[in-house]
Amino acid sequence: MARYSRSAQSMRESVAELSAQRAEEFLNTFYFQYGHRSIADLAHLAIAVEDISILAAIRVVDEPLWDGQERSTRYQDFRRSGYVVPDAVAASSRAEDYRRAADALFTAYEDLSRQAFELLAAHYPRPADMEPAAYRRTLRARAFDLARYLLPLATRTSVGQVTSARVLERQIARLLADPLPEARAVGEALHTACREPAYDLTRERLRAIAEACPDARTRAALAAALAPEPLAPTLVKHIAPDRYAAETYHVMTQAAREVLGELPPDTSRIVDLVDPAPPEEELVATLLYRADPGGRSYRQVLKLVRELSPVRRRELLDLSFQGRGPHDEWLREHRAGYAVTFDLLLDIGAFRDLHRHRRCVQVIPPITGLLGRDDAATVVRRGLGAAGDEAVRAGLADRLAAALDAGVAAAAALRAQFPVEAAYLLPLGARMRALFKMDLAEAAYIIELRTGPTGHFSYRWLAWEMYQALRARHPTLAAHIRAQDPAQPVDMLRR
Repeated sequence: MARYSRSAQSMRESVAELSAQRAEEFLNTFYFQYGHRSIADLAHLAIAVEDISILAAIRVVDEPLWDGQERSTRYQDFRRSGYVVPDAVAASSRAEDYRRAADALFTAYEDLSRQAFELLAAHYPRPADMEPAAYRRTLRARAFDLARYLLPLATRTSVGQVTSARVLERQIARLLADPLPEARAVGEALHTACREPAYDLTRERLRAIAEACPDARTRAALAAALAPEPLAPTLVKHIAPDRYAAETYHVMTQAAREVLGELPPDTSRIVDLVDPAPPEEELVATLLYRADPGGRSYRQVLKLVRELSPVRRRELLDLSFQGRGPHDEWLREHRAGYAVTFDLLLDIGAFRDLHRHRRCVQVIPPITGLLGRDDAATVVRRGLGAAGDEAVRAGLADRLAAALDAGVAAAAALRAQFPVEAAYLLPLGARMRALFKMDLAEAAYIIELRTGPTGHFSYRWLAWEMYQALRARHPTLAAHIRAQDPAQPVDMLRR
């Protein structure tokens, strides 16, 4: 496609003349020498990243122009998935403590899945016109929606993605500079995969047919024609870790400690629609919010930034640009001027669902486990519908709370020795922060989609709070948003 745009030939003529060698020569000239990076937008690659932790998967998919899917916690039983034990922990005296905590979460996950299914089956008998297999699948999905709160971030998952080579290049560079060793290993593996032949089922079938050919010369010719070629050896061969972003986050973490001090995090709002701020204040506040390990709200950070002198704000802004090289783009945190900014306090599982939205800027502070969890009884009642009250009386909420608290405590005990790896033990029910910046149309889209009755109950309530905040601020516009109240009864047998 790139050669076609720079030639008077027809598409068929361009394709007929193209060879691997000529393609490499063309890319070396226009992509690397002339800097025509849009060429890489034309190459789309399908890659599977398998058996990585949920924690690493969050890093993998954290790309604004990323397209892909991850294993669903709703439709798959994760009991047999196993979990990642990071190398540093495995080689330490804390390895047994780590495994004990992870095993306890998986045991609690299995027990809660089974108990929730039994309660749902007792309250929602199978309709005569519903197949037994479909009935069981539906109730299992409802049970897994509740039990997923107990899956640790160490849980193994898999991700499939289809991205342009330019997005892949940016993704690999970002992963190679990530403080999480597993994320860096994924970056290396992605880079290696681009230089190796891709799996091609059609080619494999044709090779089997060719090998059965009785004529040796024909067989050799077919084998040569079907020889595998590297996936994208030229477009992604010059990738280095994104040092600019990594070093900026490091220095901004120290700045956040200085500016925010010992201010306790405000956890009073799960959704906070923050008024637009002048760009300079917004950029500095966003940078500090992103780097803050203490979980302070965006409103808290913005207030302190406004109290700084103009000179100090300028110093902090300059700090975020001082390491920028000649080919480095502005950071994600530098994107400002959106009409709608939501600061969300949500469980990690709900964040993973909202993380899929791409028409917005998402700023993710460190996931530390310092922000508590949702009320377990409320979670159980929302998750199990009419069976919720009985489930609470039967002790499911107490067991959920105990397992969540034990997982968070295990992560906290590991943090002093392993500040990065400790997050692996956090269950998906632990809370985190995320800043979402968007326009009004995207806010409406997220609200309409995520308040729908087939969605997970956690993000349904979150999206409803987003709607309520937007309606209070922009009632005329919000009148056209088709939000669905999650407090209304839901057909638990409909997915």
